[in-house]
Amino acid sequence: MINTIQYRNLSADEIDRDLFRHFIRRQVVNDCWRKIEGKWVIKSDPFIDDWSEADYQTLITCLKRTVHTGGFVHGAFCDGQLKGFISVEPELFGGTHQYLDLSAIHISEDMRYHGIGRALFLSAKKWALTKGAKKLYISAHSAVESQAFYRAMGCTEAALYNQEHVEAEPFDCQLECALDSGLQE
Repeated sequence: MINTIQYRNLSADEIDRDLFRHFIRRQVVNDCWRKIEGKWVIKSDPFIDDWSEADYQTLITCLKRTVHTGGFVHGAFCDGQLKGFISVEPELFGGTHQYLDLSAIHISEDMRYHGIGRALFLSAKKWALTKGAKKLYISAHSAVESQAFYRAMGCTEAALYNQEHVEAEPFDCQLECALDSGLQE
């Protein structure tokens, strides 16, 4: 039985290595979506995705920057421990697409499949809507399980790819999610 999850915005001051002490990034990946000759196919590509200490330091820097620049960083806590978080950057891009970049969403391995990701995603959609965006843009992990989550949240392939994301993570799936529907909890 899971205790009640509390959701709240994070301040830059509390985003440090200690915040992630009980967060388990580990994701065992077997199959991934790959775009081959213009068609999406599932390919076997087994690996374990986890964060190094350097990855945590980069994450902390990025999340603090998001808060300092007026972006959205929202966490899910169980018994006072961070078990999920989401971040959205504050700058609109993409011309008429009016995207805001959903730069991170992660749920601790021990708390996946309990609705935390859905709750965080809906909070990001609501926040982005108040900032004048029409869609969230997500450079998303290509694991079959991750993609199933994004599809369940209403995401589709992005109409306009953000080249910076494509170059940074060539195996990610470039997605978008319209903000005008699916905000019921």
